[in-house]
Amino acid sequence: MNLQVFIEQYWPMLALLAWFGYKWWNSSRVLAMLPDLKKEGALLVDVRSAAEFAGASAPGTVNIPLQELGSRLAEIPKSAPVVLCCASGTRSGMAKMVLKKNGYQRVYNIGTWSKFLP
Repeated sequence: MNLQVFIEQYWPMLALLAWFGYKWWNSSRVLAMLPDLKKEGALLVDVRSAAEFAGASAPGTVNIPLQELGSRLAEIPKSAPVVLCCASGTRSGMAKMVLKKNGYQRVYNIGTWSKFLP
């Protein structure tokens, strides 16, 4: 099988692998930056639902569910870095876009909330 046929047949799987690879790489990058971001006063925001957050959460995180984010922007300072998390990194990715659209400059998606655990 030549490369063109392989890509034509398996492009959806390749795209999915690329997406998960990017999520893993980005999450690892933010995790490495976390100590410095915390020194700068980063706000750690968990965008899971209140029920999910009540079931388990990382110390030092604030719960602002994704569906409430737009109405609670005043709780998030623009002067400090913001590190977002959720269950898998998808909702926190959407939250990152919301914050960026609203003028937040230093917004990071760490992915799953458990990455905040020691």
